[in-house]
Amino acid sequence: MTSVANAVVPGQRLGHVQEYSAGPGTYSHQDFLYASVVGIKKIIEAQGELPTLTVQRENSQSAMPEIDAIVTCKVVRVNPRFAAVNIMVVGETPCKDDFQGIIRVQDVRATEKDKVKIYNSFRPGDIVRAQVISLGDARSYYLSTASNELGVIFGTSVAGGSLVPISWQEMQCTKTKAIELRKCAKPM
Repeated sequence: MTSVANAVVPGQRLGHVQEYSAGPGTYSHQDFLYASVVGIKKIIEAQGELPTLTVQRENSQSAMPEIDAIVTCKVVRVNPRFAAVNIMVVGETPCKDDFQGIIRVQDVRATEKDKVKIYNSFRPGDIVRAQVISLGDARSYYLSTASNELGVIFGTSVAGGSLVPISWQEMQCTKTKAIELRKCAKPM
């Protein structure tokens, strides 16, 4: 039985970064480790290394985005600076909780970053494969589609037809054969 004293809430200070390394369910900010989820504080000892502080959710199988994780998300809105997304799947595990992400204009592709226009890369409703590059701020994870395997994997055209990729930056409507601009993911 776990004691109530070990239960923590997001934002609760857990320890100092000189004493522990950050594990799942935690983050570091200004030399301290904090809980990022509601759960039970656990300390994992390692030979010759700092103990790792983690926060584990009880009775939860929900996936949690971590840095470098590949996620599948749905674009909910776009503006000239970024595309806002809802993260639906982390790796191959569906998310039970709602996680928001942002794909900033500079994180859309690896080259010619100054020529990227978000509206030519993503549209609301697109399903995107992306990589978590930062835990971001309190509201959103920062995501990137700069790799060839990352980008739009499913989209719907203006006419309502499915889009299929024809190049790395173009998709074609299956109904009208019209071409729309997107940052396409290379098929795996």
